Order: sequence, then C-alpha cells, then structure tokens
Amino acid sequence: MGFLGIVLLVWTTLAVGQQVKKIDDKALKSAGKSTEWSINGMDWGEQRYSTMTQINPGNVSRLASAWSYELGPGGGNQQATPLYSNGVLYTVTNWSIVAAVDAKTGKELWRYDPDADRTMTQPGKSRLCCGVNSRGIALYEGKVLVPVVDGRMQALDPATGKLLWSSWAIPEPKNGEISPYSLTMAARVAKGKVFIGNAGAEFPPFRGYVSAFDVNNGKELWKFYTTPGDPSKGFENKAMEAAAKTWAGEWWKQGGGGSMWDGMAYDPDENLLYVGTGNGSTWSADVRNGGRQTKQLDNLYIASILAINADTGQLKWHYQCTPGDQWDYDAIQHLLLADIRIDNRNRKVVMQANKNGYFYVIDRTNGEFISASEMSQVSWATGIDPKTGRPNVHPDALYSSTKGVTVYPVQMHNTSQMSFNPNTGLIYVPIAAENTFSFVAAETYTPTPGSQNFGLNLAGARGGTPMASPPPHGPDRKNPDGSKVRGGILTAWDPATQKERWFALGGGQSGGGTLSLASNLVIQTLSNGHMKAFTADKGEQLLDLTLPLNAGVGPPMTYMLDGKQYIAVMAGTGGAGRGGVGRGAGPGGAPGAAGGPGRGAPPAGAAPLEPTAAAAQGGQNVPPPPAVAVGNNNPKLLVYAVPN
Repeated sequence: MGFLGIVLLVWTTLAVGQQVKKIDDKALKSAGKSTEWSINGMDWGEQRYSTMTQINPGNVSRLASAWSYELGPGGGNQQATPLYSNGVLYTVTNWSIVAAVDAKTGKELWRYDPDADRTMTQPGKSRLCCGVNSRGIALYEGKVLVPVVDGRMQALDPATGKLLWSSWAIPEPKNGEISPYSLTMAARVAKGKVFIGNAGAEFPPFRGYVSAFDVNNGKELWKFYTTPGDPSKGFENKAMEAAAKTWAGEWWKQGGGGSMWDGMAYDPDENLLYVGTGNGSTWSADVRNGGRQTKQLDNLYIASILAINADTGQLKWHYQCTPGDQWDYDAIQHLLLADIRIDNRNRKVVMQANKNGYFYVIDRTNGEFISASEMSQVSWATGIDPKTGRPNVHPDALYSSTKGVTVYPVQMHNTSQMSFNPNTGLIYVPIAAENTFSFVAAETYTPTPGSQNFGLNLAGARGGTPMASPPPHGPDRKNPDGSKVRGGILTAWDPATQKERWFALGGGQSGGGTLSLASNLVIQTLSNGHMKAFTADKGEQLLDLTLPLNAGVGPPMTYMLDGKQYIAVMAGTGGAGRGGVGRGAGPGGAPGAAGGPGRGAPPAGAAPLEPTAAAAQGGQNVPPPPAVAVGNNNPKLLVYAVPN
C-alpha cells in the first residue's frame, strides 16, 4: 500500500472512531442536550426532555412510519424505553429478550435471549404480580446492562450481544424453593456501577433491596434493604435500626415488603441515587404487624422516596409519602429531578406523581418537604401538613377485618412515564382522574408461596362487611359540556405552584407516557394504540395517530440520525397478552415462522394482575382505534419521522 493509501486508511479509521461516542459519566452528565437517547429517561434526572426541534408544531401532523421491527412473540405489555447510540437502537421486550437494530433501516443486528425462567407465571410458582414486564436496559462503558426478569443482572457486548458477565441481583433461587423475587425495573448506571432494585412484595416472605454492581465484572458492591430484618440478628446499618422502631409484631417473618420496580434517578452533584419503594407485605397493616398495631405505624421504609449515597449504599435521607401504607400506595412511580424556582427561591427538587393522589415536590439535597397537592380525587387523607409533609389520614380510612373502607384513589399514577419541559416549567403526566377501591383485612392469614398474598378479604364488601366512605376532595374537572371528567387524562402540571395549566382526555395511570421537545411539543403515547401531540404551553392537539398495534404501548423516545429526527415506541402484547400463544411460536412452543434466536420462545402465559392494578385499568377516554391488518399481534418497535 502506498503512502497516500496508508494516510487515507488512518484518516478513515480516525473518522470512524470519532463517530463512536463513548457512554461514560461525562457523556451521561450532558445527555439531555444530546441528539442521542442513551439513558432511560434521556438524562440522569429522568426529565424525558429533548432539545431537538426538527419535529415541531408546524410539521408534527405529518408524522409517518419510517420502519418497524418485530420484537418476537411477546407475552405482555411493552414498557421499556428504547435506547439509541451510535446509529443503533437497543431495546428489551418480554422475558428480557434484548435486540440491537440499525436505527435507520430497522435491520436486526443481533438478538439475545437470557432464557428467563418461564415458570414464573405458573400457578403455585408465580412471582410476577403484574405481567411479564421488562422496563429497560442501560448502556454504559461499552456494555449493555440487562436486568433479567428472573433475577439475574447481566452485561452484554453492544457490538455482538455476547454475554460478558452474569450475577444474581436477588437471593439465588434454590432447588425446591419458590422465590418471591423478580427484576422488572430499568437498570440505571453511574460511577462505574449499575443499580437495580427487585420486585415481589405481593409474594411474602419478601424483603426488598436495591443493589449496586461493578459494571466491569458484575461484583456486588453494596445493597440497601428497604425494610428492617430480624432484630435478634442485628441490623445492617443505623437506618435499619431506626426503621425497626416503626414496626410491630414479628414483621420480619414476612419480610416487610418495600419492592422497587420503576422510579429511580441520580444526581451527580450530590452523588445521590433516588429510589421509590413499594407497598408493605402484607397490604393490610394490621396483618403486617402481627395484629399488634395499636395505632397507625409508619413501617419504614415502605411507600417512600429514598436518597442513597451511590458510593457507599448508605441512606442520606428519606421521605415517606404514605406512612404505614395499607392501600397499595407504592411510591415507585417515575422520579424526576429538576431545578425550579419556588417562592422566589431556586430549588433542586425531586418530584413524583404518586399512586396516592398527591404530586410531591421534595428538596433532593436534604429531603426537605416543599409541597404536595391533590392531582386527583383523594379521600384516604384530609390533606398534607405543610410543615412536616405528613398526611392527615382520615380516621375512617383505616380498616380491619370487621370494618372496611372505600377510598379514592386506587392508583392515580403508576408506570405511565411523565416528562418535564424547562421552557414551560410544566410536568406532563398521564393519570387516572378518579377511581376507588374497597379494602377489608383478612381475619386469618397464612402465607402461600407461589401465590399472591395481600392479607385482605377481597370479598369483604360484597360479603356484607360494613364499609366506610370518607368524602373525596381534589380537582373537580369538567368536560366542555359540563359533565364530570372520568377515566384517564394527560395533565400539564406546574410544580412550582401546584396548579394544573391544562389537561386533555386520554391516557391513564399505566402504559404509554410522554416526551417533551424544545420545539414546544408534548408527544404522548397511549396504551390503546394512539400517539398524540400537543403544544406544550397551551395543550392544543396537533396529532392523533393510530399505531398499528392497539395494546401494550410503551413510552416514546426520540433521536437524530444523519440529520433526521425520529420518534420510537414499542407496542403490542403478543399471544399471551391476548390469552394464547404468539404466532412466533409453533405448536408446543417450538420455534415458528418468525425464526431467529429467541423469537420462538413460548410466551408461557400472562401473569395475573394484582387487584388494585386490575381495578385501575381501562378508562382511556379515547375510542379504540380501528382494526389494522398487521399480520399478527407480535410486539414491534415502531419508528416515525416527518417525510422529506
């Protein structure tokens, strides 16, 4: 090769090398200003906001399909946010099957099936409360970090999909034992670590914890439990010792609960990992505390927002949204960090639209309560103390085996992803405007591993148990004709003033989500197969696009490739989501026509929904889309752009 040829080869190699962006802490700290989407919420603060403006109010109505990619046979809803880096889309579907796809053409580059335990949904072996969910992967330091639903944390080579390491992020299951644990949340990364929490509080005994692993070798670096263990064995740290004082009876025999399956964020300046924790085990506080609860106990750290030192795994502060929760008011929802001005003061905050009906604004540096306000109808509490941040629980909201209660809400907000636009200062969050659920405690309780356990008498109200109904309060939204707004809505919420700027019908507390763009747009996907666009400041609807799949829709994301902006979303449930086997599997679960590694894996049946999730479903406030011939119902990665 001549001199010019060598120079050309070196120049070409350098040029290609410069195009490959390394995903490390430096890149993630500025990810929110990037044209890539390399982390679950677009940035560490999970704002789901993009500075890209090519798609704007003037052209969004022309948004059209660019390509689609079939993910496999499915087995449930799609809840992950696809990630984009260096020309490749990475995503995860049911049973934690990962795919890497050319982001311009939709061509599959590789697929990886971790061969997750398909018995997790079987009666008597169940440990998935709410479907076969995988909410996201992470890209970091030359690895794809994958939480496998059966409890393994894994790292893959992003170029080939080859397994690099695998570690248990739950107590390693033993032969003959039924584990309550699973991994359904998206992994997060920072400072050479991958962070993951585990789920399973509906399957006691269960004691939740969040773990940190070394991204290079999978070694566990620390874990932080969310509930205290057996006092006779000592406590792991001062936080657990303090928490034990807020429990009664022999709570540790059922583990306490406190699972984690969605909300997490990271602040590099504070070096704090923020985690939302779930309900206690069991739901009934009286049963949970061994029948020894003489008053409402806090039961730390269930239903809380925790701030944990990312290096040491030690608790810095906590805020408990629902002390002593007994209404399934997890605090696992999307945690979003922002710097906003409140009462003429700049505040660094963490925010959450909680299941319990309140929108919270907390100082993320020290856990100081700033404000909370009803975002939906609320009856379990009469209000929040403005100084302490503690809810004033309505006395009739407490229940036992002889006196039940019907409360608002059941689940105002769950897994629908919200977004924040710093230009408008608004949060865009899909919620259920109002709904109720009835609770009666069980008279007796016997744990049954492999089955959901709530400590409730689910037939109590129908069986004649006296029921209280505390009066609801909160936003009383009206339709243009004066009728009461019911079902799902998208609300544009001002966190500084705790006021609603505008709302639109459609959406709900789970499924889909929103994406905010600097071009004054909010893109919303709905679980019933719609994609909408609104002006971010006023809520003027500019788009209502029907997706080719009308169920199992995940949250939207955006990226730019070769000067063109795209919007991507996953949708579809597959055969098991419809009560059968997907078309990607042949008779008996053998690989079907779809072919390819993992495509023929049998969905293995859908997990049953726990009762409050089942009660909260529906009410999208949008008519179902017309039937569209798509060949099958297998989940797909759908990518859209404005045609040239």
